[in-house]
Amino acid sequence: MTAQHLDANVVTALVTDAAAAPSLHNAQPWAFRWLRDAGVLRLYADPGRALLRTDPVNRGLHMGCGAALLNLRVAAAAAGLAPVVRLLPEPALAEFLAEVRLCGPGPPDRALARLHPAIHRRHSSRLPFRDEAVPAAARQRLCDAARAEGAQLVFPGAWHVRSILELVRDAEVREALDTGVRAETTQWTRTEPSGTAGAVDGIPGEAFGPRQRGTSAPVRDFSVGRPMPGRGSEPFEKAPNIALLGTARDEPVEWLRAGQALERVLLRATTEGLVASVTSQPLEWPETRWAVRDPVSAMAHVQMVLRLGYGPEGPASPRRPVTELLEFL
Repeated sequence: MTAQHLDANVVTALVTDAAAAPSLHNAQPWAFRWLRDAGVLRLYADPGRALLRTDPVNRGLHMGCGAALLNLRVAAAAAGLAPVVRLLPEPALAEFLAEVRLCGPGPPDRALARLHPAIHRRHSSRLPFRDEAVPAAARQRLCDAARAEGAQLVFPGAWHVRSILELVRDAEVREALDTGVRAETTQWTRTEPSGTAGAVDGIPGEAFGPRQRGTSAPVRDFSVGRPMPGRGSEPFEKAPNIALLGTARDEPVEWLRAGQALERVLLRATTEGLVASVTSQPLEWPETRWAVRDPVSAMAHVQMVLRLGYGPEGPASPRRPVTELLEFL
């Protein structure tokens, strides 16, 4: 099967899988264009879905689009394709993030193909996890997943985990005092369940999870002070398993790589029977971001904080219909 002969239904299925990726506030800031004659799928950022206050430099936007790109590569490999990817192929066009030629030379990447069943099983879980350590062998496989995408994953020691939790609390206070950030969070989150709102993006009330009682896991509270009848509180794990994902440089191409690494780690975690949530709260403030980095590691720039463990899977977040995401040219 050559790229020129790919059926529209195949391309649609690939983009559907790509769009199952996580993104900041589930804004889903991506768009795809299929160039039939060239056999190329292009990935663009959707600036109308940027979070101007929470993510002013579009770091999170690039990471979300990078995660979608990784899903696309996984889905292509599972379909027997060997995609060839170029990141930022036209630097003058900032919204043009990647070009994917779906049939390149060589066999499909079997390691990526094996992750395909996890794409639609992976959901962020903001529920309490068990107080149970992630085995060293599983941690190593997650680190290998990040390394395969040109990023680094580290599991900081207990003292640094405590420091990260304090930085998350500091970021929560800053967010509570910033009316612009609070308004943006309110715009992209809903206190009612997804089925009653008919929304195709954002975070529905059932995905918030319970309020924390007496513990401090790094889980963002999207209610931002809004009343939520029936939402209770529960104790979370006392010793959360925290990992830091980072890159050597801090620029758009590295943010795209970090997004691909993040999704590869999350898909690998899903295959390991782990659940996960991510937070960028302390990374959204310059005053706290520098302090998140583990000083004993070689990681230069932390791009995401992950919480991993064993517990209930989170609910699926709503998704935009693929007809809104994909254009055939």
